[in-house]
Amino acid sequence: MSLPEKLLSAVHELRLQQAVDPWQQAEPAEPAEPIRGLKAGPSIDLAVLVFTPGSRPSGANVLFSREHPQGWVAEFGPNMGAVQNLRFDADPQDSAGQSIAWLPGADWDKLSWQPLSGPGQVHGPRFVAPYPASLLKLMVAVGVALAVDEGLCGWPEVLEPMITVSDNAATDTCVALLHRLGWLSPAADNRLNRQFVAWGLPTLQINRTQPGGGWRNADGAGVGQIHMTAWDTVRLLWLIDETAPPAPWLPPDTPGLSPGSRAHLHALLRRQQLDEVLSSGSLRGTPGWVPGGPDAPAFAHKTGTTDNYASDAGIVNHGGLHYIVAVLTSLGRRYAPDERCATTWRLPALGAAVASIVAQLHPDV
Repeated sequence: MSLPEKLLSAVHELRLQQAVDPWQQAEPAEPAEPIRGLKAGPSIDLAVLVFTPGSRPSGANVLFSREHPQGWVAEFGPNMGAVQNLRFDADPQDSAGQSIAWLPGADWDKLSWQPLSGPGQVHGPRFVAPYPASLLKLMVAVGVALAVDEGLCGWPEVLEPMITVSDNAATDTCVALLHRLGWLSPAADNRLNRQFVAWGLPTLQINRTQPGGGWRNADGAGVGQIHMTAWDTVRLLWLIDETAPPAPWLPPDTPGLSPGSRAHLHALLRRQQLDEVLSSGSLRGTPGWVPGGPDAPAFAHKTGTTDNYASDAGIVNHGGLHYIVAVLTSLGRRYAPDERCATTWRLPALGAAVASIVAQLHPDV
């Protein structure tokens, strides 16, 4: 099977549609019956890039949602460019700041949708891009690196806790810094977004953050304003990866991060302390523990979780294998089997499955 076929098969075999959601009401058939799984399938955006010495990199992006329960295979532009056969819609938020697309019983036919990126046809295939949760801090860190490269500031001490333990106060400080340095603005169009577009990553967007550092729903940002998709996220990490070949979708003279900034960001990601989504080392000893993919530092990554969302993305260098993986989902903490968990055990299992698939592609390693 091809890489996309293997990823589709892995997601099907993990039966993610059966993840237990306590927000859904159980059918009243028998008092002892467990809470039913999802009444509408979860949204899963999974992308993998594999680097093989002496060969061209290979990549795949598969996506699942209530509208694509069997999965959708993304097709890319030339040289692993942007997704071409799918329109991405923004994750909506209502006037009360709720992530309404993921509430039990949400009727997607009655919700108002805003296009995010991709083909503009109204009735064509689309995917609602789940909010990235704290994975957004990867974009903020890249913004800080760009400011450092311009000589506008040094590396702030708070960048490390923002990445390694997902400290929200540190994120406030970094967002405020980027506003002062001209890399963010409250308007929908800002310099950091323009840089992502220049790198061919149009779904990476940070909109309506505030000069004082606000980036949450209550600040007018958050859900519906801050966006990421898995394919653009793995390609952003490609631009950070110190050992990856040049990005083939960009002209050779495209300005990027300096080697020093790439090294600094990669080192921060290697010091990740939250192995709890695609990896599970932080949860070892928890009842029902499921082994995941490689942990940090072999997995240099950033996670994100809320009640509604779980995401993880990073660079793996482990056992002779070199790949980048990103997943963004609507399988947040509400699906966790234990209060110490960030999501369903099926996501660490997915991390292990991805590692196995990559190993199958390199039987000599």
